[in-house]
Amino acid sequence: GVVLVSGKSNSFVAGADITMLAACKTAEDAQAIAQGGQAMFQQIEDMPQTFVAAIHGPALGGGLELALACHYRVCSDADKTQLGLPEVQLGLLPGSGGTQRLPRLISVQQAMKMMLTGGSVRAKQALKYGIVDDMVPQSILLDVAIELALKPKPKRNPVKLDLMGKFLERTAVGRNLMFSQARKQTASKTLGNYPSPALIIDSIETGLNKGIKAGMDLEARSFGKLVMSPESAALRSLFFATTQMKKENGVEGVKPAKLEKIGVLGGGLMGGGIAYVTATKAGLPARIKDIRPEGIANAIKYSYDLLNKKVKRRFMAKSEMQKQLALLTGSVDYSGFSNVDVVIEAVFEDLALKQAMVSDVEANCAAHTIFASNTSSIPIGQIAAKAQRPEQVIGLHYFSPVDKMPLAEVIAHDKTSDLTISTTVELAKRQGKTPIVVKDGAGFYVNRILAPYMNQAAALLLAGEPIEQIDKALVKFGFPVGPIKLLDEVGIDVGSKIGPFLEAQFGERFASVAGFDKVLADDRKGKKNQKGFYLYTGKKPGKEVDASIYTLLGVTPNNKLSHAQIAERCVLTMLNEAAMCLDEGVIRNARDGDIGAIFGIGFPPFLGGPFRYMHTLGIDHVVTRLEHYQGLYGDKFKPADCLKNMLETGKSYY
Repeated sequence: GVVLVSGKSNSFVAGADITMLAACKTAEDAQAIAQGGQAMFQQIEDMPQTFVAAIHGPALGGGLELALACHYRVCSDADKTQLGLPEVQLGLLPGSGGTQRLPRLISVQQAMKMMLTGGSVRAKQALKYGIVDDMVPQSILLDVAIELALKPKPKRNPVKLDLMGKFLERTAVGRNLMFSQARKQTASKTLGNYPSPALIIDSIETGLNKGIKAGMDLEARSFGKLVMSPESAALRSLFFATTQMKKENGVEGVKPAKLEKIGVLGGGLMGGGIAYVTATKAGLPARIKDIRPEGIANAIKYSYDLLNKKVKRRFMAKSEMQKQLALLTGSVDYSGFSNVDVVIEAVFEDLALKQAMVSDVEANCAAHTIFASNTSSIPIGQIAAKAQRPEQVIGLHYFSPVDKMPLAEVIAHDKTSDLTISTTVELAKRQGKTPIVVKDGAGFYVNRILAPYMNQAAALLLAGEPIEQIDKALVKFGFPVGPIKLLDEVGIDVGSKIGPFLEAQFGERFASVAGFDKVLADDRKGKKNQKGFYLYTGKKPGKEVDASIYTLLGVTPNNKLSHAQIAERCVLTMLNEAAMCLDEGVIRNARDGDIGAIFGIGFPPFLGGPFRYMHTLGIDHVVTRLEHYQGLYGDKFKPADCLKNMLETGKSYY
């Protein structure tokens, strides 16, 4: 018998080397790579000897496909052990037999779900679904694998299914129904922007209906086609960018200071979320200060609720939850703050209050303590204006909800030290965030490029475009939610606070649209007070537009523009602003600008970010379209000087 075990202590096989796909010139080149993988794994499956995969740590993509070709699989019960086929996240499909072997091993519906979402499963789930034959402590993993390798090859019994499962997976009528439903649901989510999910469904269905050879042939052909698609190229560039960023310090050559304890000021939603990622992801003690005991209780309950959900779903042991909750403590004064390394401030957007917090921290914490403000709009230089140690004041801007949104903006003002930058970047990384370092200024990067986009949406609404048309247009373009819906979700009052800072620094192009102030004057704050652009009563709260908004704004809805025209108007202003941000050094490079927009505001990942998208469209096209709209609607569309210069010199972002 043969046991396949990794030479690494922390992973089985984390996937194939994606860099080799960049060398493919044609779809046939990429197809040949898939066929090579298929042939190699088929050889393993056809061996007379028993092959066993002994899995500890991640077995992802090609790693899981290798394990699926073995006759038995046994995995360790360690937290780091996870199995999955995440190729869809790179705009690809499992190309070495994964679309054929997984649905034959486990329930077709479960296999399809794993491939279409790219989500991985933990050891316990892998055993439950039947992906592995056994789950054991790592100390005996190899012994158990050797025992299995000495057994004859197993005769696979069909996976156990309930009555509905048997109908859907084992009858022709049921299968047709299952695959047509899967296609319908997938199309409603991808809106035609991502080609790989449909091809995954085709490959699984072909293999089950026409046999494994036909399934493998379609899988390899589809893999070749997808490698050459612009969507996959953009998603792979995103993967390389984030991988590269994980290896970088905040400032090259400057190592971060050691982190042992973090303080959080404010027990609201942001404070609670920051404390949660500090304890659960970074594994660091978090001390929460709020002016009221209820604030601390709410912040700790925020973590309890999230962790308890994981325990109920059996993703986590109760003992692990208690261990993580024990890292959270709180007080209504600064006791317990004398030895914190970083204090993250998440209080109201009020400059005087934030400056008072800086002096409190300097008085009550250690000399080395960094003060990081989670402000979304106030320039960091202003917050640090009265600080005794301005070099230790920095911005650390999270996005809401903190436990889900992957980006953090690290904002250095002109006096912030390199050590402070590197240490803050390290903290954000440990909290599970992808941090980008940005220069201080109104709106920083993400909110600054979001503002003109939102302004255009407001202008379209006041010109009579129906709210649902504006939102549909941008969702179809690839954003997770439309701009008007986003305003309701974030809070109309929050959105209005950033505008004046931007207008004060950058002038007319950030002036809010005339007449839009009536919305706030009518006490419409959005979802938070159940009164905004959408209705929050009835059977479908948040789904239907509140028609009274049109009367309030004095407009008669009249759909004049196509979805493409609406999307172009909103997105062009965002691209133009992003170009200015890079030109002014607000962001360090185009890569950071792309990551910031995708992870911060959900810019369509399949377009690769604003800079990758401008590169794909061509700078000449971007400038021409901006000038077209400038002629129609004025200087808010005036192309950035840097774009005109790039056009003259024939340069591009990539």
